[in-house]
Amino acid sequence: MNSFAGGGSFISFPALLVSGIEPIAANATNTCALWPGTIASTVAYRKAFDSQARRILPPLIVLGIVGGVLGANILLRTPQETFVKLIPWLLLLATIVFIFSARITSWLRARVENREIDAAPLGAAASGKRTPLLVFIGGLIIELFIATYIGYFGAGAGILVLALLALLGMENIHTMNGVKTLLVTIVNGVALVTFIVGHRIVWPEAAVMVVGAALGGYGGALFAQKLNPRHVRWGVIAIGFGMSAYFFVRYR
Repeated sequence: MNSFAGGGSFISFPALLVSGIEPIAANATNTCALWPGTIASTVAYRKAFDSQARRILPPLIVLGIVGGVLGANILLRTPQETFVKLIPWLLLLATIVFIFSARITSWLRARVENREIDAAPLGAAASGKRTPLLVFIGGLIIELFIATYIGYFGAGAGILVLALLALLGMENIHTMNGVKTLLVTIVNGVALVTFIVGHRIVWPEAAVMVVGAALGGYGGALFAQKLNPRHVRWGVIAIGFGMSAYFFVRYR
């Protein structure tokens, strides 16, 4: 699920809670367990990175690191009940944004057409269109908030990142999945360091889950790249609504 569109935490995190682990420790352990899987997915997507992805990644990575550290530290100081109740609303909003991302992007381009810059070193679309400066700057600000959320909890963060990339003008769903996977891997990595320093990882459970996460991450990424892009996009939407419904029912 994580290599396809995100959402693996909707299985692994509840499993850790059922096993009796304290909520915040369960969240930290879940991050630790799934992290190797995202690394494997990134390797599987290595051929999907085009010139547009390589141009746009540096600033997204920098803000991702900042947000990951910030979110992890906020989590360690927040009761479990608070962030659990926010999750379904965040996922629902992200899914809706992804559905209408193309129309939103077109509207933004029209609104700021007189303020466009040649974004070749930044985020120019593969089709040759230029990315408006305000759109790109706004995307970086959104990236900081998304990275903070990933460090804080992260379930369904893949959909948030995909929505952001769509708004920045990316169109190839497989390239978007590759960029999404790399960003999530980096942000979760810095959050994981924070959790380790805070002694919140339950290592026996994490070790068991790492094996399945790594196998599923690599195999899932290879499978996703063989699917029709239209089917992948609708799959992302279906998973988004499904995850939102689950958390609305589970934590109402």
